[in-house]
Amino acid sequence: MMIDVPDQVVGVDVGGTFTDLVLIDQQSREVRLAKVPSTLDNQAFGVLNALAEANANLPTVGLIIHGTTTTTNAVLERKLSKTGLITTRGFRDILELGRRTRPQAYGMKGEFMPIIPRNLRMEVSERMDSSGSVLTPLNETEVADAARKLLEQGCESVVIHFLHPYANPAHELRAGEIVQAMWPNNYITMGHELLSESREFERGVTAAVNASVQPLLERYVKRLTDELATNGYTGDVLVMNGNGGMVSSGFVAKEAAKTVMSGPASGVMAATYTGRKADIENLITYDMGGTSTDVALIRNAQPSVSNEIEIEYAMPIHVPMVDVRTVGAGGGSIARVNVAGLLEVGPESAGANPGPICYGHGGVEPTISDANLLLRRLNPEKLKSVEGGPSLDDVTKIFTDKLGAPLGLEAVEAAAAVIRVANTKMAGAIRMVSISLGADPRDFSLFAFGGAGPLHASALARELGIPQILVPCRPGITNALGCVVADVRQDFVNAINESLEAVDLESIHAVFARQISDGADVLKRQNVKLKEIKYAHSVDMQFVGQTHLLRVQLDSPSPDRETLRRLFEETYFKRFRVELAEIKANLVNVNTSVIGEREELDLSSLIDPTGRKSSLSDALTSKRDVYFNDGWQSTPVYWRDHLPAEFTLEGPAIIEQMDTTILIEPGDHVRPDGDGNILITIEAAA
Repeated sequence: MMIDVPDQVVGVDVGGTFTDLVLIDQQSREVRLAKVPSTLDNQAFGVLNALAEANANLPTVGLIIHGTTTTTNAVLERKLSKTGLITTRGFRDILELGRRTRPQAYGMKGEFMPIIPRNLRMEVSERMDSSGSVLTPLNETEVADAARKLLEQGCESVVIHFLHPYANPAHELRAGEIVQAMWPNNYITMGHELLSESREFERGVTAAVNASVQPLLERYVKRLTDELATNGYTGDVLVMNGNGGMVSSGFVAKEAAKTVMSGPASGVMAATYTGRKADIENLITYDMGGTSTDVALIRNAQPSVSNEIEIEYAMPIHVPMVDVRTVGAGGGSIARVNVAGLLEVGPESAGANPGPICYGHGGVEPTISDANLLLRRLNPEKLKSVEGGPSLDDVTKIFTDKLGAPLGLEAVEAAAAVIRVANTKMAGAIRMVSISLGADPRDFSLFAFGGAGPLHASALARELGIPQILVPCRPGITNALGCVVADVRQDFVNAINESLEAVDLESIHAVFARQISDGADVLKRQNVKLKEIKYAHSVDMQFVGQTHLLRVQLDSPSPDRETLRRLFEETYFKRFRVELAEIKANLVNVNTSVIGEREELDLSSLIDPTGRKSSLSDALTSKRDVYFNDGWQSTPVYWRDHLPAEFTLEGPAIIEQMDTTILIEPGDHVRPDGDGNILITIEAAA
């Protein structure tokens, strides 16, 4: 039975510092917001605390959509379930050997710890060739012995990862049957089921990630759904996937690796939705939270999705995910002077506890938030976590002792230096998703969100030549909003890995048809009412002899050979500005995205229209001196909820609201759009 569009929909996103929630009542048009500290030991408690702060009556809530960092944190911190590997004899070290790269390109040392340690990687006799022909039959006795040894060593989950199952999965399937008969749970991952591609390292790492986080995600989802049910919730919980779509909590653990980057993806979905409504289809999203900054590219109202994401060194997860790049620069990022006497910012973060100094919870390390406070860009009375807290003099002393004295700067100068270093790191991340991919930032608008994003957006836009900034209604809870507006989505990838000249096009068309059918079946099993199902088709191609793939978008699931060649060469030229007409192309993967569009929600009350004032002067709350590049300037401060529906203003100015602070630099121009978003035109770019 499908769920109709419910009266009350909740989106909740768990970040490294805060858990954000938005509750939208479609009938009354009421919007409730919540921002509470994340409970990283058990994220379910943070979700329940956010629901309580929003005064949510769970029996009347129709749908909860959840973005989680459970799997991401588990992988990055290596807090994983004990997992074993059964693989082809002679290939147990594939996960460790990788691609002959090193953690630091210019360093002399580095460390890498594979997901599965060597003593838990078992070999069995079997071998397929790349065409799918059996070279060595599967030794079923060895498979059973390997499974028994892994159980004796306490493994909770297992990966079955053989050579060339994309061409013929028979051995993996039979090994799966043998292991399943012995294994005490369903935590069995076969590499070809999750990722049917030719590269054994990437396929193996993806399967290892999936298996090692499966138990963690399933236990977390069960805890959360049980707690919600105990409090009267009767609906389903949908979980954001890293591809920007959603999946029912009942299915999510099966392909747990797809939830890596769940949180960042929800913000990109909100940006896509907001930009489309504002008629701004080309966006660079910039999400600065308390721990890190995430950036992504949206072209023609479509986020960039890649199955080539590497979340850290030697950790490729080759399932389709929104192409988000992350740097360790958030409001809580710690600034320090290193042994060489240079100022560094991040990646270490003060997190939610104790947090920055200015939060008043015991933090003693200078952070980006503290720097913004010293520059008077933040008002200590408006900080979410402040409860009394240290004085401005206390923060000044710490900056003087830990940063100013070693650098020969006053405290305010040290704070300004912290902001410049942080902005440089974030600008580098934006270049990674734009210039390095052949896109000119000057052709995009910057979508600034996160609790700290709008504080730094103008400086970044000016440095990168971006002409305009779009600040959504609720920047600090945009990821939660992304959960509310996201569609249901499934991505399918099948490996072909043949020369374009030799490939059988009828078989390619048959793969597309099967992907369409499988996607429709999966969406039907989701307990969500859909407005429409759409299909997006693409292929991954490369020139013979090259390693990396380029994704080629298709208009039809039945392309001819000449169309594939032409589109690939056009895509290659746009990226590298080079023509290689004399080199032949390989068709590597065939992809289909099946997107179930949900009914649109009314978001017009994200800022309560009854709170708006009739004039800009009525929205003015105070004036204070704020430090900019040219020094201190008297700056008006406005409360965003009171801004009139139509206005214009010129910087310098500060706009405060419940979930963020927006810094308008001198000379920049501000106006709202029809949906209550704020548009900032950068003076230098204009």
